[in-house]
Amino acid sequence: MTIAHPIARAWLTTGGRAGQTTAAQNYDEFADDAEITSIIAANPSSALAVEMPHRAPESVGRAFGDCLPDAVARLAAAKQQGHYAENDDVAVLYSITATDGSRAYGLWTMVETGQISTSADEPGLVIRNEDVFIEKVRERVALAQAVGHLLSPVLLLQTARGDELHAAIASAVAAAGAPAASDTDPAGRVHEIWPVGPGETRDRLLALAGGGELVVADGNHRSLAAQTAGLPGFLAVVTTPESVAIQPYNRLVSELGLSAAEFVARLTATGATVTPSTGTPEVPARSGTVNLYTKAGAWTVTLPTDGSASVVDNLDHALVERHLLGDALGLEPGDKRITYVGGDYSASWLRGEVDAGRAELAVLIAPVTVDDFVAVNLARLKMPRKSTWFTPKARAGLVVADLAAQA
Repeated sequence: MTIAHPIARAWLTTGGRAGQTTAAQNYDEFADDAEITSIIAANPSSALAVEMPHRAPESVGRAFGDCLPDAVARLAAAKQQGHYAENDDVAVLYSITATDGSRAYGLWTMVETGQISTSADEPGLVIRNEDVFIEKVRERVALAQAVGHLLSPVLLLQTARGDELHAAIASAVAAAGAPAASDTDPAGRVHEIWPVGPGETRDRLLALAGGGELVVADGNHRSLAAQTAGLPGFLAVVTTPESVAIQPYNRLVSELGLSAAEFVARLTATGATVTPSTGTPEVPARSGTVNLYTKAGAWTVTLPTDGSASVVDNLDHALVERHLLGDALGLEPGDKRITYVGGDYSASWLRGEVDAGRAELAVLIAPVTVDDFVAVNLARLKMPRKSTWFTPKARAGLVVADLAAQA
């Protein structure tokens, strides 16, 4: 039995030179909306122009829903201009080669939405593991319903047969010849794809990809959107533990609303140990402390844990959300003053945002380990919001699923 199936009608990017390619970072990988606008301006064919139509240069300031007709028109135009090629009844091999020559592997497929499980008492082989921001889910539902396609995949981690899947994809890639298309991301990683039609190779890959429990590594909002929209399947890249790493997921706060001394006092009142930092604050090497940076000073903080709480509730990201943002600053997780900043942005970049006055506080948090992430999810516990930044990430706009062809 497998819960991974061929894509009935896939539109594969045809590649192209800079400014004429559909591939892009996923819509939720940016700390600054202006970056999205800049990318769309430089590359109107980018999947971002479809997924974030309200960030296009001519649409900034308009509501997301009002811009959905533009998204529909842009995707149709990209097809008509030959930026996508139709491939029916395929799975798609995926290879990502880093600048040091290391390779990550995955398989593009459709995965059964009905298999999503969010708790121990909910059956299903796809484990979704983070709380979400419901407004983002509503936007993804509206986009899918408007354009009738899925452009960004959910990244799923094959926990039971990861080694077998890794070897099988590597072997299939080695035998596949030249890729159908390739794309280079801003970090210099080369993304390559090969469609695989009906036959023994495709069937074996799908059996490995969809056999056993799959953990959502990236795309919690997209997977919930598929459920909310009533889609029978969602677009996914099934990858392997050997292919991925978890980078830091930090926070910026645009306004504190109080002095640095008051902030430290409030934080100390939560039970935290707050120690002035003499060096340049970096991301902690291991969990247990977080580093803070403001124009008024920097501190190393040990937040209070609860011996009776679950392991998840004592993760650094949960403690930051509960004590630092909640108790000390009075901020809800979805407050617009909080920016969740993934591992593509360095500690120096976050400090620079504070120095430039675009934020008042940078919170630097050690990354979760892959082993801890898998263990938490197999126990059907839920990770804190925005706590895992997996790399490398699958590119949007490489493989697009046409929802009209779904069974």
